[in-house]
Amino acid sequence: AAAKRKHDGPAARPKKRAKRAPSAPEPDAKAVPDGAGSGEYSIPPPVSQGKWKNKERVLIFSSRGINFRTRHLMQDLRTLMPHSKADTKMDRKDQLFVINEVCEMKNCNKCIFFEAKKKQDLYMWLSNTPQGPSAKFLVQNVHTLAELKMTGNCLRGSRPLLSFDPTFDKEPHYALLKELFIQIFSTPQYHPKSQPFVDHVFTFTVTDERIWFRNYQIIEEDASLVEIGPRFVLNLIKIFQGSFGGPTLYENPHYRSPNMHRRLIRLSVAAKFREKQQVKEVQKIKKKGSKVLIEEDPTEVVFETPAEEKPVEIQLVKPESKPIVKDKKKPRKIQRKKQKKLFRTEA
Repeated sequence: AAAKRKHDGPAARPKKRAKRAPSAPEPDAKAVPDGAGSGEYSIPPPVSQGKWKNKERVLIFSSRGINFRTRHLMQDLRTLMPHSKADTKMDRKDQLFVINEVCEMKNCNKCIFFEAKKKQDLYMWLSNTPQGPSAKFLVQNVHTLAELKMTGNCLRGSRPLLSFDPTFDKEPHYALLKELFIQIFSTPQYHPKSQPFVDHVFTFTVTDERIWFRNYQIIEEDASLVEIGPRFVLNLIKIFQGSFGGPTLYENPHYRSPNMHRRLIRLSVAAKFREKQQVKEVQKIKKKGSKVLIEEDPTEVVFETPAEEKPVEIQLVKPESKPIVKDKKKPRKIQRKKQKKLFRTEA
């Protein structure tokens, strides 16, 4: 029998029948193709069929001493970037190199760190950890989502477009910043927390030697833009080769520190006050100065006629009082007034 099987070839196996849906379907039941019978069921495929390859993770946190506006801005960036992670505030005494270890513990390869100084100055670090490069900015004109109350809106977790000014391609330090912005702010494709839609755009514009950040909604009907927020301005200070330190690649010659700016304002106010005081002193000196004496003119006395001197008399008796003469016209005036009042009341 065994020899017959060898000559005849392998026996044909019977085809498997498709499983029917049981009366009470189990949650672990396997999906069946749609071509099966009417009693069969299938599980719908996921929304994004691709594979998550770009594993960019951004750590967004700050140092202690930030104000409420910075805290709201940090929270807005976390909501706009689904590939971001949060961490507790860092102590001021710790050095910035510690952030590389924090990113490694959080499994993040990019970092946005907000550093507060004097409870009024805000600095932002953008870094590629742990190799670098990194850039330090002064953050100005911060307006958060809750503060702006713009009409624009976008889906939470949707992927943004990134729009850059043409100057980012002209100068080398701006080209480096452009690549850093792309890697940090762009949401990776097929990220588990992201939505497969593109309905807003991040714009980076260079004006007045500063980078202006804006977030706009793309309206489907006519592709017009409506601002959502937040908005802030980045004033570049330095670009470092390493992460949070290292050799300086670029230093902004147009940058002026906030302390220097406040000092110049105080000096201008003091100069104005000093100028007013000097004007007052000059006026006092002019008033106290000796007046110029004009020589007497001999012809001034020609037309003066002296008055006659009357003898001085001392009156010892009280003068007689004049008789009081009554005005005869007064009673007539009073009677006329009374008649006019009576006439008005009768009318």
